[in-house]
Amino acid sequence: MRKLVAASIGNAIEWYDWTIYSAFSVYFASRFFPGELALVNTLATFALAFFFRPLGGWLLGRFADLHGRKTSMLLTIALMAGGSLLIGVLPTFDLIGWAAPALLVLARIGQGLSLGGEVSNASAYLAEIAPASRRGRYSAFFYISTGTALLIASLLGFLLTSVLSEQQLTDFGWRIPFVIGGVLGLLGLWLRRSLEETEQFADNQDKARALKNPLWTTLRRHPKAVGQLIGFSMLSTLCYYTFFSALTPFAVQTRGADATDVFLALSIATALFIALQYPMGALSDRFGRKPQLLAWSAATAVLIVPLSALVRPGLGALLVVFCIGVGLYTAMTSIAPAIMSELFPTELRGLGIGAWYNLTVAVFGGTAPLVIQGLAAFDASTAFFWYIAVSAVVAFLVIRTLPETKGTELR
Repeated sequence: MRKLVAASIGNAIEWYDWTIYSAFSVYFASRFFPGELALVNTLATFALAFFFRPLGGWLLGRFADLHGRKTSMLLTIALMAGGSLLIGVLPTFDLIGWAAPALLVLARIGQGLSLGGEVSNASAYLAEIAPASRRGRYSAFFYISTGTALLIASLLGFLLTSVLSEQQLTDFGWRIPFVIGGVLGLLGLWLRRSLEETEQFADNQDKARALKNPLWTTLRRHPKAVGQLIGFSMLSTLCYYTFFSALTPFAVQTRGADATDVFLALSIATALFIALQYPMGALSDRFGRKPQLLAWSAATAVLIVPLSALVRPGLGALLVVFCIGVGLYTAMTSIAPAIMSELFPTELRGLGIGAWYNLTVAVFGGTAPLVIQGLAAFDASTAFFWYIAVSAVVAFLVIRTLPETKGTELR
């Protein structure tokens, strides 16, 4: 249990640091980029960081396969917290000109590298310390911690938008969550120092060292696993970055929703998201991973476009959108570490998940806020939700090819 808690709390801090950028982007965009395209440029920086996630997943995933999950997870949290602290204290464009956005981009690149390694290594760690019959339950703690981080970020947004004016948020309020994130990183480092390496890693370290061209090996020996990972991760990442990132600025700027209502609705839905993780993980241990994933992808395909029509002013409508969207998504998130870890053998697990999952996230998740804002500018925002619906159909077909893995031993 100590290992489970230490890994989960460190993961929560990582995701808090990553999430606050998009949550508060509407307030600090004009501080770093001049002109009418300030928010677009800020969201482009958000997207750019995602394209360093595959590199981080590859480098830190391979590092973890060779040197251990613990050491790699210490590196990831140091990178993430350092990036948040840098953003929190950066001078603005008015003070240092183009050096301000350049340093902002540099901080986000470091965070992109960090999260690329964090997802694969924390997922592998949770799966490897879990008994085979309880891997779904252990996996649930990844998004319990992630959801807790999102809830803290959302509640902080609700609090700050309630007590500070929009001008105060733009002037200095946006810095507060970033500085908090940097300080929390020290707590994460202290907690992760107590972690022990997994037996799975120790037993397979020599196999990892013997591999030549490991990234190519994932394609040569496990092409089906790579395709399956990309197929269901495409929908997963679109769901995540739609509900937890893209909808916040979209609802406020495009649909005219009150920012406080949006943050409150997201906070309530995130609490539901956290509460459902463990029960859904337990369901997968009892009834299987595959039925759960099929239900999630099918329901998303049918409901996402009708839900998009409810993104409008009014707390009630926003609650329906966020609660149904993230509630369905828990069928996937509760077991994501288990599913991904079960696709690859231990000597390739960190690299296999890190490279291919993060590449999918970069292409589909990192661009989500930018795509939805771009389409909204042309009064075509509905097309974005049809894009998610089509992705859900693709994921459903891919999931049908997965073997059932509940109760099986990791390779």
